Amino acid sequence: MNSFAQQKNSKETMILIKGGTYVPLYSLDSVKTKVDPFYIDKYPVTNKEFLDFVRADSAWKRNNVKSIFADKNYLSQWKTENSIGADSIALFKSPVVNVSWFAAKKYCECQGKRLPTVSEWELVGLASETKENDSKDSLFSQKILSWYGKPTPKKLPNVGLGFKNVYGVYDIHGLIWEWTLDFNSALTTGESRGDASLSKSQFCGAGATNAKNLRNYAAFMRNAMRSSLKAKYTTSNLGFRCAKNSIKK
Repeated sequence: MNSFAQQKNSKETMILIKGGTYVPLYSLDSVKTKVDPFYIDKYPVTNKEFLDFVRADSAWKRNNVKSIFADKNYLSQWKTENSIGADSIALFKSPVVNVSWFAAKKYCECQGKRLPTVSEWELVGLASETKENDSKDSLFSQKILSWYGKPTPKKLPNVGLGFKNVYGVYDIHGLIWEWTLDFNSALTTGESRGDASLSKSQFCGAGATNAKNLRNYAAFMRNAMRSSLKAKYTTSNLGFRCAKNSIKK
């Protein structure tokens, strides 16, 4: 796996997020969560990148993966376990979907990376095209909600063609839902990185008792969806991107 890891470990494909604070939707007494500096992938992982991964590690091929690690829809959009299909070239740059949390986590680990935590993902998700935190802008919130209400197209667009936020991160909204590392943030009150050892699923993308911002319907949707999935689940609009700790000097 070393050649695969070296090939995919370049920081040129990652964006440094200098950290910050945000108020989780279900934060007790509106306590802010601190997020340390970290790197996050500029784009979601593509079909071609994931195909390279499964070719390098046969345990994660569609016909080999254990049922405890992925459900029956795992990579079901690919023609075979070694081929994306007749339109493979056209699909190479579109985001990989129908991947479980286990598979996404392993992919990131093989690059010396990890999945982003909920707090990291949400911090990046606050950013619009011009502001690092545009959560109070109703037009920005409506743009996200409009995407949530659209059906998933049969062929997903290529990564990097849609929404780009002020950090330079593409497609955090508007393309797919994305897995995150830690347990459901709606059910935990600890700092998310401290909860990351829990072997639970977490998913960015759908709820609202005790919420702090009743107008943040997009966050309601993400929390509801996160609460509904298990780590082995896969769906046709669920993919991921990787993150990495920032080395402090």
